[in-house]
Amino acid sequence: MRTLSFSSSSKEEILAALRRPTQDWSRYREAARAIIDAVRREGDRALIRFTRQFDGVELSSIRVDADDARGALRSLPNDLRDAVEFAAENIKRFHEKDIADAAKSVETRPGVLCWNERRAVPSAGLYVPGGTAPLLSSVLMLGIPAVLAGVDRIALCTPPGKDGKIAGPVLAACALLGIEEIHAVGGAQAIAALAYGTESVPKVAKIAGPGNVYVSAAKAEVSIDPQGAAIDMLAGPSELLLIADGTAEPSLVAADMLSQAEHDPQSQVVLLSVGAALPAAVERELAEQIAALPRREIAAAALAGSVVVSVESLADAVELANHYAPEHLSIQTERPEEVLARINNAGSVFLGPYSSEAAGDYCSGANHVLPTSGTARVQGGVSVRTFQKDITVQNLTRDGLRSLADATVVLARAEGLEAHARAVELRFSLFP
Repeated sequence: MRTLSFSSSSKEEILAALRRPTQDWSRYREAARAIIDAVRREGDRALIRFTRQFDGVELSSIRVDADDARGALRSLPNDLRDAVEFAAENIKRFHEKDIADAAKSVETRPGVLCWNERRAVPSAGLYVPGGTAPLLSSVLMLGIPAVLAGVDRIALCTPPGKDGKIAGPVLAACALLGIEEIHAVGGAQAIAALAYGTESVPKVAKIAGPGNVYVSAAKAEVSIDPQGAAIDMLAGPSELLLIADGTAEPSLVAADMLSQAEHDPQSQVVLLSVGAALPAAVERELAEQIAALPRREIAAAALAGSVVVSVESLADAVELANHYAPEHLSIQTERPEEVLARINNAGSVFLGPYSSEAAGDYCSGANHVLPTSGTARVQGGVSVRTFQKDITVQNLTRDGLRSLADATVVLARAEGLEAHARAVELRFSLFP
């Protein structure tokens, strides 16, 4: 890991070190467009061809029988099933709060009621990455908010394994949530299928879920096409920023860093240390702990691109954290709540030594599909609201309209929109 000191390095050098690696998105988008075009022309035939080309699997059908998912749920070892159900219950409890605060009316003037009617999107496509691990937790994090939102039709796509099948735990999680429309297809071709539809995969209104650069490129492409589909966000590699002071336990800091680094070689970990003593202790712990990890090569590659910055004060750490806007922010300081009060940009925050980021990945209840690449400056993670939209409603009495009439007429005529003004005045001439 690269180590810098905020006191000896210029601020510009620190900010440059925290800059995420840039991607040349043009080549990924070009490749995604070619895949999307093929899927739109050929439907399932293209999905099967791309699955053979990219996943090395020959499939006869993309659709997975829901009975297979129910069988996978029954076949789960008891401890794993208990853990999945435990996580699902906590995630459900957390996201139910999004339903409780719906549709509160506001009387802006006597007789003028305004409110939002919340409605689910008609259909949603959930993308669960495959790759090196069966991400059953992502099924829960995407599926539970979609179910709670009231989405009528939920379709899930995930890449098949080398045996041509979807991992049993992923299928089991689908069965637990009642998701029966499951498709063994991944990559940009899955996004194209969800956005435009094929013989097996009906079109959806909105797509949610993380993926690799080709998935993100495809999501970007379909989201700007009026005939495509809306998306949740463009998610990049996972990232964790830690703010730690002299009270932090080096072994826990190192463990949290490794838990994020083992996701992907492109994952980024940043440690902002208040004082110069902690980084050396953390480095020793990293070297000791990484040796015992099955995914140590992945973690080591991620740590090679990560950064440690020694800062002189928590104020400096907060400034850098807000600039970086991390997906995950761990605050391991003497009074973490006081630091949180000054944090404006983060996807998900973990306070104190017991709030492991790993718990948030699985079963604390908060969602783990979060904004990356600095987009936490402007958006949050997946929630029930991801799968809903608001319909604004106004209900005016005669007295209510009378209280608005003068201002409405003046504003309309100031904009040169005479019909607007007359639409208000006519009501009082017709119903004196």
